Amino acid sequence: MKHVTYSDKSLLVGDDAADLLMSYATVLGRTDGTDTVTVHAIGVDGNEVDATFLLNPSTIMMIETANTGVEEPDNEYAVEYMRERVKALTQPFELRSDGEAFEH
Repeated sequence: MKHVTYSDKSLLVGDDAADLLMSYATVLGRTDGTDTVTVHAIGVDGNEVDATFLLNPSTIMMIETANTGVEEPDNEYAVEYMRERVKALTQPFELRSDGEAFEH
């Protein structure tokens, strides 16, 4: 688990989701893009919450490790979405089996 600090809030988020939030924010910053991503998190009161992050070139966010035995919230959908978006923005073209390039 990791603490994700955004604005004046700090939330606990699973490692993959936290790391991808930072990676996706970085890529969007480099490409002048904007997106929102909603992740399941644990708030400061210990309750599960859904947190929506606005990611853009001026996003200020910090990720830090956390030492906790709490089970990570399920973020399978958000993790897959961010992986696909990072891939599409950093590797915009792939080759088909016939050798032709296509855009993601």
